[in-house]
Amino acid sequence: MERRPFLKNISIGALGASVIPAEAFSMHDGPLSQNAFKLAFAPHFGMFDTLAGPDLLDQLRFMKEAGFQAVEDNEMAKRPVEMQEEIGETMRELGLSMGVFVGHSISWNEPDLASGDDENLERFLEEIKSSIAVADRVDAKWITVVPGAKDPSLDMGYQTANVIYALKRAVQILDPYKITMVIEPLNFYDHPGMFLTGSAQAYEVCKAVGSPYCKILYDIYHQQIQEGNLISNITRCWDEIAYFQMADNPGRKEPGTGEINYANVLKFIAGKGYTGLVGMEHGVKTEGKDGELRVIEAYREIDRTL
Repeated sequence: MERRPFLKNISIGALGASVIPAEAFSMHDGPLSQNAFKLAFAPHFGMFDTLAGPDLLDQLRFMKEAGFQAVEDNEMAKRPVEMQEEIGETMRELGLSMGVFVGHSISWNEPDLASGDDENLERFLEEIKSSIAVADRVDAKWITVVPGAKDPSLDMGYQTANVIYALKRAVQILDPYKITMVIEPLNFYDHPGMFLTGSAQAYEVCKAVGSPYCKILYDIYHQQIQEGNLISNITRCWDEIAYFQMADNPGRKEPGTGEINYANVLKFIAGKGYTGLVGMEHGVKTEGKDGELRVIEAYREIDRTL
């Protein structure tokens, strides 16, 4: 299938290290071009839809041209199989890696895995099985797992035991396919009442599951709100972290729009030898071309410090 040319009159590479103005679209000819980022930052679909257009495959091509090495998509499992296959094929052609997608339906309000309910457990395990086919289509190595809401009727110790048991069962399914579920602690402000909230708690659960296919998704945004002390907590959890995500706080937008010193945090992570993905799980502060170009430059500014 021949795709329309989606990049016209732009060359980010020609603009050097300065902030990229929207005027670049009329001032420069040729394809958008940048060297690859040093860290495998992974944008998501919709982040650059003004620049690249609404077509998901065009957005992948744009990400590659802009220097990104990966993409993540929470909604991948909900997309039609044909689209999953097209995305996977295009990513392989471009040499893009697939980041996380959500591997099951998350219970935001009702107790789920923490409850120990057999029906909840069986539904979860069936969804994990279904996620394997999705992962195969797009060459995904990680799936996000969120245990859901707490069960106020049970002591926390019982809830923890229930979650650990559910994750051990899921590991048995994923192990033959070498797919890692990354459990994500969520902050109390955006997601009140969730079972998994802190890095130490996630570390405890992963140690109890005891598998290379159950690790932590350390979302820097969530943990800044939940507990702070980022570098210290990352250090303590290091051997159980398999994936990072980021957004600035407050606002959950691109780095540089809030209080987190991402240059320092990411320099620390890179210095420890991290070669995995860093998901850009955030919105764009300013709508339109200017805002989307500013996102790219925000990551270039960090990249130059690594």
